[in-house]
Amino acid sequence: MEEESGNIGIVQDDVVSITLQSEGNREELDFYNIVADGRKEFVAPAVGMEFESYDDAYNYYNCYAKEVGFRVRVKNSWFKRNSKEKYGAVLCCSSQGFKRIKDVNRLRKETRTGCPAMIRIRLVDSRRWRILEATLEHNHLLGPRMYKTIKTVEADSKRKSLFNSNAEGQTIKLYKAVVIDSSDTGCLNTSAKETPSFSNHHNQLHLKKGDAQAIYNYLCRMQLTNPNFFYLMDFNDEGCIKHVFWIDARSRAACGYFGDVIFLDNCYLANKYEIPLVVFVGVNHHGQTVLLGCGLLAGETTESYTWLLKTWLKCMSGHSPQTIITDRSQTLQSAISEVFPRSLHRYGISLIMRKIPEKLGGLRNYDAIRKTFAKAVYETLKVGEFEAAWGQMVQQHGIANHEWLRSLYEDRVRWAPVYLKDTFFAGMSTARPADILHPFFEKYVHKQTPLKEFFDKYELALHKKHKEETLSDIESRSSSSLLKTKCSFEQQLSKIYTKEIFQKFQLEVEEMYSCFSTTQLHVDGPYIIFLVKERLLGEGNRREIRDYEVYYNRGSAEVRCICSCFNFNGYLCRHALCVLNFNGVEEIPAKYILSRWKKEYKRLYVIDHANNTIDINDRIQRFNQLYRSALRVVEEGVISIDHYSSASQAFEESLNRVHNVEEKQE
Repeated sequence: MEEESGNIGIVQDDVVSITLQSEGNREELDFYNIVADGRKEFVAPAVGMEFESYDDAYNYYNCYAKEVGFRVRVKNSWFKRNSKEKYGAVLCCSSQGFKRIKDVNRLRKETRTGCPAMIRIRLVDSRRWRILEATLEHNHLLGPRMYKTIKTVEADSKRKSLFNSNAEGQTIKLYKAVVIDSSDTGCLNTSAKETPSFSNHHNQLHLKKGDAQAIYNYLCRMQLTNPNFFYLMDFNDEGCIKHVFWIDARSRAACGYFGDVIFLDNCYLANKYEIPLVVFVGVNHHGQTVLLGCGLLAGETTESYTWLLKTWLKCMSGHSPQTIITDRSQTLQSAISEVFPRSLHRYGISLIMRKIPEKLGGLRNYDAIRKTFAKAVYETLKVGEFEAAWGQMVQQHGIANHEWLRSLYEDRVRWAPVYLKDTFFAGMSTARPADILHPFFEKYVHKQTPLKEFFDKYELALHKKHKEETLSDIESRSSSSLLKTKCSFEQQLSKIYTKEIFQKFQLEVEEMYSCFSTTQLHVDGPYIIFLVKERLLGEGNRREIRDYEVYYNRGSAEVRCICSCFNFNGYLCRHALCVLNFNGVEEIPAKYILSRWKKEYKRLYVIDHANNTIDINDRIQRFNQLYRSALRVVEEGVISIDHYSSASQAFEESLNRVHNVEEKQE
């Protein structure tokens, strides 16, 4: 059972008919829950309920008010521009608010108490009226059941009202969307629901008091305030929350730009944090981590991960990532192979290295094993070298039968750098000791952080990340990078790449001077294999010389180094640059200048997962396309005050043109 909200997908309706029965001068709704002691209890308003018409929604709330003991009035109504079609309203308790100052001196006694009870309803895409917000608490005494109402709706609505004498037998269709109960179990607020069984630890989220309400409040608030926000909830057979996924508008846009390589971070779930969180993380054009979606899962099962990945894929319009990086996990591997069969699934090396103290710390000669292990992983360039180094390590230290090492070796093609040279990582390969995959919420979430506090920390983290990206955008566009050499490669990319990525490439240009020899090893027509020698600082600051083989094709200007820096980091290494320079190439070939690192990437790149074709008859596709276009204007508009003024003016002009279309149609 799932509840879906956002701008894609369909919600399956649970339709309930409410029929008005007439008994003399008394009229009641036959729509009650049977509670534990056998009493009948009117179903209260809840976010997600939908009605066929505004009248149905109004009459339902009026009948609810009669049962509870208060009266209803219309606080606000909203109509479409230049038409009388209503699209939104707030219905409230008659005691809401206070008298205006100019009315205070009137003889009538003040009866209002500022009561907060209300419902906010709106006409949605399904052409039904949905409750978007509901407050049930009153701050005054409630009277007995009332069978009169102080006010009905407009004249045309009066004729249709349930309280008209001809209303006998009228039926209201209520479309019940899933609603989270405010109880501690996080179960659905539906009738005749049995107490869930807690024997299956992976069948529902383990929520503490207030957690379900925190989830509910956050999702409702974001749904109302964040355009293009999407969430999906999965419930077990008992109606309790099993899985939750959500993604805000900026993260959805980031998926389009930077969804080629993702890191699925499950450390919070795997390490038994208070929050069973799983995070989708990418890398932006500054090399900064960006959030691509979040999920809460009941457990580490293949079923749970499959549900999460399929949901994320739906947000990506079925566009799978090129590479997906995870921790070592058989359940994750099974889920990814099912959902992303064409993606390359790799294990994060830094995540494996982080476990070495735990897995090998109790072994004799642990320090020697750790150093030998790191050398085999980071310093071997060929498969044969790695195999030899690994075999020597396990034989020398007598650990050939160590279970963790043995299973790690069996999985080597998914994590050892020598096997991953054809995999694109966009800088998340961690193929060097200094490269580490950090948790996205590392400084905000600790093991005991309660779910109720998480959403505040979540928004703080996102605010900081968005601010960092905006500042980096401004700096990359407004300032020129300082050149450190006279190399044409450096000058070329200084005008194209963002500051952060250029500085990483600039280091490769500087280190070209540590490569003191470039010679041909083998020539076969246009295909040449070069040997580049480099001086390195080895263990104990001793100088070492290492050989790097570089393949070069004169005809196609293809260059590929055995260190695979381009696939691992997204830019050419010092060895490849030396070969290009040796062959008289003065500019880096276009194929090695990745668009995802360019200063103007988000301005020039149009997100397109459907080959520029959308179904213009599909309201959702129209919305998504327009939103993506508008977001590009927003990204540009925050750069400076002048940019902001131009963007604001453009939006105002566009809105006026749209309004003109409405007027012409009328």
